[in-house]
Order: sequence, then structure tokens, then C-alpha cells
Amino acid sequence: MIKVGILGATGYAGIELVRILSQHTQVQIVSLVSQSFAGRKIYDIYPNLQGVVDLVCEELNIEEIAGKCDLVFTALPHGISKEVIPNLTRLGLKVIDLSGDFRYKDVSVYEKWYGMEHGNPELLKDAVYGLPELHRNEIKNAYLVGNPGCYTTCSILGLVPLLDKELIYLDNIIIDAKSGVSGAGRNVSLDYHFCECTENMKAYKIATHRHTSEIEQELSLVANTNVQVSFTPHLVPMKRGILSTMYANLKESLTTSQVLDIFKDYYKGEYFIRIYDEGHIPEVNHVTGSNFVDIGLVVDERLNRVVVVAAIDNLIKGAAGQAVQNMNIMFGLDEKKGLTAPGLYI
Repeated sequence: MIKVGILGATGYAGIELVRILSQHTQVQIVSLVSQSFAGRKIYDIYPNLQGVVDLVCEELNIEEIAGKCDLVFTALPHGISKEVIPNLTRLGLKVIDLSGDFRYKDVSVYEKWYGMEHGNPELLKDAVYGLPELHRNEIKNAYLVGNPGCYTTCSILGLVPLLDKELIYLDNIIIDAKSGVSGAGRNVSLDYHFCECTENMKAYKIATHRHTSEIEQELSLVANTNVQVSFTPHLVPMKRGILSTMYANLKESLTTSQVLDIFKDYYKGEYFIRIYDEGHIPEVNHVTGSNFVDIGLVVDERLNRVVVVAAIDNLIKGAAGQAVQNMNIMFGLDEKKGLTAPGLYI
């Protein structure tokens, strides 16, 4: 059994980890850390776990965690993880970090987009970007994985085949993405109150959202040249899910069917990626509650432009589910273990 701890267990991503791992037959959850709810049973905070998980939330004690865990998930805020993780890895623990602190190879990119000094740039050299469809072999041998962001997972996977096959121009890639409110975390900010979100939709952080740099890093690696994108996120009145619509200009005339065949061939054998047949486009309710990435596309032959639509659950493939997928790979398990549930739909 893999003994795991979860730091930040009472946030939305953290509690999804608890829920998923409680049903994983090769995992034992031995530590739940929550500074806000230390001393309380996890089911007192999330009653859906009553009769399933009865662990008491603890304060952070690195030495105690190291003594009983094989791996730790850090579902902590950006900036906090980088202060905690060096102490965990120094004691021999494997770590999967759900913040943005270890997703970058270039520390200057992190410091520019996050507006803070990293402090532990030496660990960035060893950290592996945890997108299995691109970095599976590196993840196998990693001791520190930077679990990707939600917008980034959806957007990168929707664009990678186009860049890998050099089908599109790189100077005008547009990503228009929508997220449910849980993407902001368990936040009490006014922007996320019910009356501010319901029956409303808004764009935010236009041209400045941190996930832009993460998307560009991974697309640049695939294209083997610098790639920049125009990324605009939107907040929509639903609890969870992401829908990304991506636009790119084709270098040659191709039909929808031809481009779909390229996507299907590129992702052949990838269990969690489902490419839709021509005439069908993903919806958020097709993936909510699952670890699947659904991708459909249309070629606008009038403009010679491809429009790709990708959908994920931001809390699962965009956070906790992907983290479990990475854990499975790191420990030599079937990476689907604990993650094969279909979407809820309703």
C-alpha cells in the first residue's frame, strides 16, 4: 500500500484527493493536514465523507509526516508550497504539488508571472511537469511533480497535435476559456459570492493570467520554438468544469475529417483523451466528475482556420485526478487506477 498525506486537505482540490484516494485500492491515507480545521474530523467539514473517511485533520508537522508517508500531495496556495516542499523532499518523500510553484523550468518566468521570488530554484531543475500525455517517462522517475493547472491542461492538450505536426501558424493562437467557480478555490472573496456569479459571466485577467506562461512553456517545448498565445479566461455560473475554445490558422487547406484523423492518431492509446467524431463537440457535462479530456474540432474552410473545443473537470483532470494519475505512474501502477469513473452528466 502507498501511504499518502494530503496538505491542504480541506480545500476543493484537496478534498477531491481525499474522495478519490479513499476508493483507491492501493492507497492508504494516513495524514490530512489543515491549519484551519486542525483537530476536527474530516467528515465534520465535508459530511459526504461520513462513514468513508474518519481521519482527524492535523497541523503541519514535517517530521511526523515523513515518518509515516511515502508520498505527499501539497494542495496549498501558490507561494506556500515552495516553502514547505524542500523540507519534505529533503526527508526522502515523493511530492506532487498542486500549486504553480514547481511547474516551471525557468525561475525568471515564475517570478515574473507570480510576482514573488521563488527561493528554491534548484528544485525546479528536478521537478517534472505532471502532464502524463506529454511527460509520462519523466514522471516515472520523478520525486517532485508540478501538477499542471486546470486551464493549462485543457488548452495544451487541445493544441499539441497541431503544433507537433506543424499544421498551424504560431503568431495568432487564441484561447478563449470558461471555468466554473470552484476554479478559484474555497474563496470568500466578493467576486465569488452567489449573487456576483449567478446569472452572470465575465472575462478576467485578460492577457495577464498566470496560466498563459504555463501554456506557452509546454507549447514551446512541443514546437521547438518560442510560442506565445492570446489567452482570455472567463468565470461562468457553474460549480465545476472548463471549456476551452482554441483558434489557429492552418498552413494548408485541410478538412475537419483530416484534422480529426491527425488528433486521433496522435492520442491513440491515451485512455483519458476522447476525440469526438465529426459533427460532435464536447460539453462540460460530458466530463464533470471524471478524469477525461474531451476534444472536438471544426475546420472553418472559409477562413482556413481550425477551431478546437476541449472540456475537462477542473477539479479532477485539472487538479486532483491528474495528481492521482501522476502518483500511479510514479509507483508503477496502472495509471487509470481509481480514475475510470465516467462523467456524472446530470
